[in-house]
Amino acid sequence: MDFGFIFSSAAGELFSPTTAAYALATLGLAVHFGYAGLLNFGQAGFMAVGAYGFAISTLTFHVPFFVGLLVAVVCSTIFALLLGIPTLRLRADYLAIVTIAAAEIVRYIVTTNQLTTVTGSANGLAAFEGDFYAMNPFPPGTYIGMNNRDFFIRLVAWAVVAVFCLLVWLLMRSPWGRVLKGIREDENAVRSLGKNVYAYKMQALIIGGALGALAGMIFTIPRGAVQPANYGTELTFFLYTCLLLGGLGTVLGPVVGAMIFWVVLSLTQGILYGLIESGTITWLNTVQAGQLRYILVGVALMLLMIFRPQGVLGNKKELAFA
Repeated sequence: MDFGFIFSSAAGELFSPTTAAYALATLGLAVHFGYAGLLNFGQAGFMAVGAYGFAISTLTFHVPFFVGLLVAVVCSTIFALLLGIPTLRLRADYLAIVTIAAAEIVRYIVTTNQLTTVTGSANGLAAFEGDFYAMNPFPPGTYIGMNNRDFFIRLVAWAVVAVFCLLVWLLMRSPWGRVLKGIREDENAVRSLGKNVYAYKMQALIIGGALGALAGMIFTIPRGAVQPANYGTELTFFLYTCLLLGGLGTVLGPVVGAMIFWVVLSLTQGILYGLIESGTITWLNTVQAGQLRYILVGVALMLLMIFRPQGVLGNKKELAFA
């Protein structure tokens, strides 16, 4: 078993575009749940709306890259309004039910056969990333062991994560952010001070959803395809795992949580596959090993919740509302 290859592959997940997409989507969840107390179980839906909004506008209407990006954000805003208008005046569990259902509705809509010419149905859409790579300033070659395209997407993805981490940090230190955290703790008290709680919740839902839409774009561009199977309910729960790993009411927690999540997944998969190939484990095949690694991550998350429930970067004060 080649431990050097296993550990290098796991280390490569630290700064992969997928990890960056998870970090950005989890940052959106941190705005929703960690700061505003909004129980959104449909972040995968926001990611799907962003990815399909970008891909459809690029392939069907042939818009430039930045127009497609704007379309993705506008679509996520409309999606947030559709979810928030009927639910944000009600209890938190209504939002949870609506968001998890809406995310599945989006996934089923894009797989409808009648929309195959627009959404690609179950096969999804491909070949929409050309304008993005056309902006690549790096000539063909190797950069830190990566080709120029891989290096470019990683650089852009993590630059976007860094920028939005800074923006969220500034927002949460502003008066707007302090009101949002007050709503999380006791919205009736904030309402008694004359604040429009409904408007603040809606703003938080839109901002977090826009981060999810951008994450959906980052998630699909390296793959060169957007497929509905990638936006199932389990994606949202993976994002919540990242959020809990890093810390609920923190800005860097989602980034650290996403890194830990993907490194642990890669490490457990590499070790299990190595043990199977070497004959050390004979009672598992590679398909079962792929499922077992999620069980191991679940056990690790349970232990973390027992011994450090605030997450890696969180503090116990942030658990008061949970």
